[in-house]
Formats: sequence, C-alpha cells, structure tokens
Amino acid sequence: VLLGLFGSALGLGLAYAAMRVLVAMAPAGLPRVNEIGIDGPVLLFTFGVALFASLLFGSMPVLKYAGTHLGSGLREGGRTLSDSRQRHRARNTLVIIQVALALVLIISSGLMIRSFRALTHVDPGFSRPDEIQTFALAIPEAEVPEPEKVVRMDEEIIQKILAIPGVSLVGLGNRVPMDGFQNINPVYAQDKNYAEGQIPPLRSLRFVSPGYFKALETPLVAGRDITWTDVYEMRPVAIISENFAREYWGTPSNALGKRIRSSSKDDWLEIVGVSGNLRDEGVNKDASSAVSMPILVRHLFDQNPMIQRGVKFVIRTPRAGTPGFMKEIQQAVWSVDSNLPLANVRTLDYYYRNSMARTSFTLVMLGIAGSMALLLGIVGLYGVIAYSVSQRTREIGIRMALGAKPWELTGMFVRQGLLLTGVGVVCGLGAAFALMRLMSSLLFGVNAADPLTYAVASVGLISTAFLASYLPSRRVAVVNPVEALKSE
Repeated sequence: VLLGLFGSALGLGLAYAAMRVLVAMAPAGLPRVNEIGIDGPVLLFTFGVALFASLLFGSMPVLKYAGTHLGSGLREGGRTLSDSRQRHRARNTLVIIQVALALVLIISSGLMIRSFRALTHVDPGFSRPDEIQTFALAIPEAEVPEPEKVVRMDEEIIQKILAIPGVSLVGLGNRVPMDGFQNINPVYAQDKNYAEGQIPPLRSLRFVSPGYFKALETPLVAGRDITWTDVYEMRPVAIISENFAREYWGTPSNALGKRIRSSSKDDWLEIVGVSGNLRDEGVNKDASSAVSMPILVRHLFDQNPMIQRGVKFVIRTPRAGTPGFMKEIQQAVWSVDSNLPLANVRTLDYYYRNSMARTSFTLVMLGIAGSMALLLGIVGLYGVIAYSVSQRTREIGIRMALGAKPWELTGMFVRQGLLLTGVGVVCGLGAAFALMRLMSSLLFGVNAADPLTYAVASVGLISTAFLASYLPSRRVAVVNPVEALKSE
C-alpha cells in the first residue's frame, strides 16, 4: 500500500505537468477548457484507485499461498532455489501486457505524427498565412442605407490601409479561408440540362472585392479578377474555383464565358475568371467547389441589389499580428468612419493552425500516454531481469565455475528480456491492428494499418527493451562464483 501511494503521488506530479501541456495545446472551442485541473474529486479518485490497486495486488500472494501446504511453500521460498515457475509466469505476463499496451499507444502516436506531417504539406490555396492580417467590419444599414456608398467606404478603407508602411496588398470578402463561416447554395450552369425537380450540386458562395485573391496569393489559373468597375456597375460576373471548372467543363479555360446562377430568379452570371482551389473548411478537408461574386450584386436571393455590409479584410504585410500595426489599421478605418468597430482581429495563421488543432491535440495526448506506457513497460522489464539476476546468483556462480563466460550469461538474460518483448510486440500488433480502425476519423494521408509506422514502432520498442534488459544483465559480470556459492 505504501509503494502504491508513493507511486500515485509521483503520478499526480507527472499528471499535473502533462495537464498543463494539454491545456496549452487545447484547440479553440474545446468546451470548459478552463475547468480542466486537479481538484478535490480528482485527488480523491486517485487515492481510491491507488488504494484499491495496492490492496488488490498486495493481497494476491496472500490469497495464493493461504491454502498452500507448508512444505511446498518452504520449498518454493528457499534461498538456494530459483523462483517458482508460477511467480515467473505472473511477472512475465504483466511485462508482456505492459509491452503490448505501450506498443499500441506508440503506434497511435506514430500514426498521428504522420497525419500531422501530411497536413503540414497540404497546399491550403494561400501562402504565408502568418503575413496575412484579418479583421471584420460591419457597416449598418441604419447608418449608411445606400449600397453604393457602402462600397465606396469599403474601397476608401482599402486605400487608407494600402498607405500604411509595410502593406503590399489588401482585399475583402464576406469570409476568409477556414474561419468556420459557410454559405452554400445550388448553382445552375446555363449549358447543362437538369431533369425536372433536379437540384444541382451545392457550391460555396463567396463575395469578394478586387484584390482579394491577390492578397491571399491564390492564383488565377484562367481569366481575370473582378474589378471595381464590375462592382459599381453591378455587372453579372463571377469567378469560380478550379475544381468547379474541371468538374463541369474539363479545363479552366473552357469555363470562361459560361454562365451560372443560384436560382431561376437570379441573373445569369458570366464566368470571367477561374481561381485556385481554397480549403475553406481546413487542411484536412477537400477544397470546396466555390463561386465568387462581387460584393455588390443585382438580383440575388430576392434582393435588388444585394450588398455585403459585413466583410472581412485580408491584408498582406510582414507586420501582421503586431499591436502597433493594428493601431494604425484602427486609425485608418476611423479616418473613414469613427463609428466602425473592428472585430475578430486575427492573422490567417490563427485559422490555419486551428484547422490542425484537433490532430495536434490528439498527437500530444497520445504522445504523453505513449511515453508513460513505454516508461512503465521498460521499468517492468528492467525489474524482471534485475530480479531474475539477483534470484539466480547461485546458478550464475555454478555456470561460471563450470566455465561459462560472463558475456554468455549476460546474453542469456538479454534473450529472456527480448523473448518477453517479442511476445508483447506480437500481442500489441494484433491489438493495434484491431483498435486503429477506431482512429480512422482522426487520421489524414495515412492508412490505419500503415506498415511503416507499425514496423518503426516495433523496432523502436524492441531496441529500447534490449537496453532495458542489457543494463541489469551486466551485473552478471561482477558475480564472483566463489562468493556466490559461499553466500548460498
């Protein structure tokens, strides 16, 4: 019980450190993250588990030998004899279980590492998100009722921001990539036939100003960008994503000049450009098939005209995220209208990293759990080999007296440790193969049964187990056969 309680106290310290890491890595939106901590109920639960486990495992020898005949008990406990086979089997079984569980968690961590690495190599459709400053702005109808005046204020704000030192490009839209906002509607193509009652595929609708794609560094693979003349004259034009163009017309250039609309009541919009694909829902999701329209559109969704009063600015600058820069941004906006508050002031890198937060958070959790499991497995293996060496001192002395070399005896104990590890690895591989399918929803760009991850995790665990077996086995070399036989 004392050993269990002391171990639990150490475990609490490790848990506290791990908890701090997890809370720091927690993805945005995780509910009640501020309430995660070690409080009274946690301490009481830990004490209860420690006491129960200590009593359970501490009483097992008592229950085992309570009905044993005295003679057999004395024979098993003699100092001149090695441990009984039952004790060996019990210890070895526990080590095998520890190794198997450690391998399962290490494989889980390995798969998450590969998933995270795959996510970092995905092209999100924009570049250098840490150099893109974003913020939201809304111009209420009560203050500025005229739609054209709203557009002129937006353009004036863009020009003011462009005058700030360090700013190279500015655009705005009703959303920025990966901000969690979606506007999805069916989109009809004029040159496609639809059966009666058939609804075309849903597309992500985006409303943008000139320069929006340039600020994101999203390439235009065909055609041209929207112009301010298009906006003010409410020309029926649109830019579609590359995946939309390839789905309907084969190549981006073939899509130019085609016409689309969202409903029978809307005007047909001419496709004047094709942009690169943007992963609006995160790097772990496919790029959305999108249609981008000017921020001022005639005849859309029963509105004539439709104006985007709430917009998000996209500013390309190496000063993104600095307090001084945001103060200059605020002054630029207020020079146009002092009643406009800035909201959701963040860099695009914030949204980009949040899209990978779930994977990175799970990676850290599994990494901590895997490290603890590996440590427990290695400690258990070390303890079994060290205890076996101490209990077989007389045998070692006899073997050495008969001419056995120290390295041969060391190898005997190392082989014992590797045998236990091998059995544990086989059991762990089977369990991992069965359980990893439950992780499929968390993985990206890697199969749940990825052979490379399984192989590397197994080899790494076996290598660590070799070291854990070799260190206590070295004690064989310092055993004096004469002294060993005398002491026994």
